[in-house]
Amino acid sequence: MTPHLTPDRQLSKEPIFSIEFFPPKSENAAQQLLATAKELQSYRPDFASITYGAGGSTRSRTLKYAKCLHEDFGFKVMPHLTCVGHSRDELREIIREFKDSGLNQIMALRGDPPQGETDFKPHPDGLSYANELVRLIREVHPDCSIGVAGYPEKHPEAVSSDVDLLNLKRKVDAGSDFITTQLFFDNRIYFDFVERCQHAGIQIPILPGLLCITSGDQVRRFCALCETDIPAELEAQLADAGDDKQKVEALGAEWILRQARELLEKGAPGIHLYILNKSGPAVTVLNGLKKAGFYKA
Repeated sequence: MTPHLTPDRQLSKEPIFSIEFFPPKSENAAQQLLATAKELQSYRPDFASITYGAGGSTRSRTLKYAKCLHEDFGFKVMPHLTCVGHSRDELREIIREFKDSGLNQIMALRGDPPQGETDFKPHPDGLSYANELVRLIREVHPDCSIGVAGYPEKHPEAVSSDVDLLNLKRKVDAGSDFITTQLFFDNRIYFDFVERCQHAGIQIPILPGLLCITSGDQVRRFCALCETDIPAELEAQLADAGDDKQKVEALGAEWILRQARELLEKGAPGIHLYILNKSGPAVTVLNGLKKAGFYKA
């Protein structure tokens, strides 16, 4: 089972296109999310994921805006769910909430420690690994489409790339349907990762995750957290643009569009855009892909 595609895209065999939101913390941020959703609605994403805060800190907001995106905008929404801070019974309850709200896709993650903590500590009655969460989702919501995360440049906590790949294989074997990658800026990293996954017996789709760039500091911060490399060429462009937001967004969109075109030309099943609740860069990328013939105009 792959992500639940829009019927016309399934028939036309177009690549998957999906976006990621995060739950807003203020009224102004909420209005921005809604405006972004409205602007991207006409592009018919196959699904829209929405994140789940560290330590389960956004549980109610994740569900609120997942329902909003689903009911008010017609998106097929994939809420994230993490193991952090929840017992098995609490996780079952959340999965049922998603199911009862018509949310038939879940991104299963171990999750980050709560703010202020550095080490992951499972709930005494909870789960320790994402593969356990995949199994629990399958138990409670058998027809759910389940996504999991893949790290082309290795999870920061993994002792080696080989160990990280074994952990990913466990998530796949537990019943996940597709993989969405962590951000990367050099496509060779993605293709090398796909090849290693295939050699490990991983056959499900691997959807490349691309970050829409809105500031140099933002990119550097994300890359530091994920231990992702910034290519020298991109770093030089960001340094040259400095604090000029328009210039940064323009060069960022051009970089991501170039990445996306090459990825799709060479067989990636689609693209997943980390849009940071902003429509501008995503619209530029999607219009460029439409012009190149990857998606219908």
